[in-house]
Amino acid sequence: MIAQPIDYFLIVWFALALGSTAYVAWDQLRNNPEPVVMKWGFILVTLYMGPIGLLLYVMADKEPHPGGHEEFIKPLWKQGVGSTIHCVAGDATGIILAAVITATLGLPMWLDLIVEYLAGFAFGLFIFQSLFMKNMMGGTYLENVKKSFMPEFISMNAMMAGMAPVMSLLMMGRDMRAMDPTELIFWGVMSLGVIAGFAIAYPVNVWMVSRKMKHGLMTQRDAGKEKEPSAPAEAGMDHGHSRSHSKGHEQIRGHSHGDTHGGTHDHAHGHAMRPDVTRPQLAAVCMSTLLMLLGGLTVPALFVNMNLSARDVGGAIMPPGMIMGWDTPGEAMRDMAAVHPRLVNRKAEPQARGDIPLEPKLEGGVKVFELETGVVRWNILPDVKVEGYAFNGQVPGPRLRVTEGDRVRIKVSNRLPESTTVHWHGLILPNEMDGPAKITQPPIPPGGSYTYEFTTEQAGTFFYHTHDHADRQQALGLYGALIIDPKDASRELKADKEYVIQLQEWLKREGLTYPAMLMEGALPNYFTINGKAYPETETIRMRVGETIKLRFIGTNNNFVHPMHVHGGPFTVVARDGYVLAEAARFEADTVNVGPGQRYDVIWKARKPGKWLVHCHIPHHTTNNNVEHQGGGGLTMILEVS
Repeated sequence: MIAQPIDYFLIVWFALALGSTAYVAWDQLRNNPEPVVMKWGFILVTLYMGPIGLLLYVMADKEPHPGGHEEFIKPLWKQGVGSTIHCVAGDATGIILAAVITATLGLPMWLDLIVEYLAGFAFGLFIFQSLFMKNMMGGTYLENVKKSFMPEFISMNAMMAGMAPVMSLLMMGRDMRAMDPTELIFWGVMSLGVIAGFAIAYPVNVWMVSRKMKHGLMTQRDAGKEKEPSAPAEAGMDHGHSRSHSKGHEQIRGHSHGDTHGGTHDHAHGHAMRPDVTRPQLAAVCMSTLLMLLGGLTVPALFVNMNLSARDVGGAIMPPGMIMGWDTPGEAMRDMAAVHPRLVNRKAEPQARGDIPLEPKLEGGVKVFELETGVVRWNILPDVKVEGYAFNGQVPGPRLRVTEGDRVRIKVSNRLPESTTVHWHGLILPNEMDGPAKITQPPIPPGGSYTYEFTTEQAGTFFYHTHDHADRQQALGLYGALIIDPKDASRELKADKEYVIQLQEWLKREGLTYPAMLMEGALPNYFTINGKAYPETETIRMRVGETIKLRFIGTNNNFVHPMHVHGGPFTVVARDGYVLAEAARFEADTVNVGPGQRYDVIWKARKPGKWLVHCHIPHHTTNNNVEHQGGGGLTMILEVS
């Protein structure tokens, strides 16, 4: 599923890769005169490297005109391409197969790289080098394993030195879908890793071809159809040495393998090579590629947590700018990650509102409510949607209203992709009904349910919210108002109107929704009242002389919001669910509402006009730092006539 802009690029890339591979396969198997093993080498590498593989084939190997292949492939740089292609085709196949298996098994990244190296080396040495080229090289299989070991070791070291850091840093970077073989970006990282591995392995392959340690490109023709081209001139010997090998009707003319004087080899000896390299040179090159390999394997550990596996991170996409180090736990990454759009199980209408009162059922004198958690796509503005967690498909969740002394039963069903619980903030109730996950109750698993039942002992403004990974779940919308009316109605401080204000902070970046947090890269850029940002917040219409009780609830996770009302002071009449004694009430025009706090205030409409209710932190009254129709975010209007 498309979740990031890179996904569009990858779709185009792999479409081009398939087209390029189809062309190379068609041309190789139909036209190009070379051994079958090289044909399949180019086909596989083009599949892995896409248009870059096609470019290498056309520039270095594709016969330009009939009978011209031998001359065309003579240059040393082309011979190096052929040698590297052969290396990459075998090694990358083993690496990619191992990467899929290790990701499926949930192995940590450090072990993943070791398994990939061993698989790539084994596949390249025992299959692509020793088995597929046995007929060309002559000798027994074990002899070919022995002859191929050192060239394969050098080439594999260099290739993995290029692939390992690319795979590690990108798979454990922002978009960790790259660790999941079912995601397109996994294959994109594999492709980029193979390209990097090819680039690093190419110089050592050129050197090995020039020293006759590895085969370069070769020509294979049907002797009955094509005239054998003349042997290359002595001046060309630095770039390769042509060999003829007669076998039935085939002639194989190779370059950079065989003795220094050319000539014809019989089938018994095949294309045996006589390396022109000293032991100190070989030791130096081995040491260099081994150091490159160690660097490629260990340097990523300075930046990412190599102890994590695909299962640990769960395809998390991290916020832009989030600081992650080599000791960041996988659980922390999952908590900070974006809500994947594929998880959405309900799409709310753009005009949908949250905080809708939920009427209880009455069963044997018990008020029964049903809440269901799920992933919702929710409009906070007409053109801004967030992926959030919601009770009953709305943000905030439905308003629960009961009376002091009521027996209530609340069944919570979990349709989230993770466990959850519900805490009844500020209530006096039995401990087992309080909601903290793993402390007073086992978390409600996905697909599970839990029933809370208690008798209310207080009256006032309260709220309910998740208490399982609350930094993630509450930040994504899993909260709602709980209003408990006093049993003695005379204790209620009345007003002509009443309005509940639930505050929230959101982080929406690059098309994805992340839980807003007070840390680098996770600071919010949208703010809502009851799930909507101004100018989509509600306008309350009043008449001069009327009063309104505003119930401010700090359902947000991060900031203290100084909520200010224009048009004159209000009276603070209750705090955290408790009515203040008459002598303790006070006049104010701003009240600091912190996370978890509640304030009830009564405001009187003194003059006609549009009077703002808003947070007095200016950034919090913008939408992604922009004002719309005079404001944004935590702003609403009391319109008095």
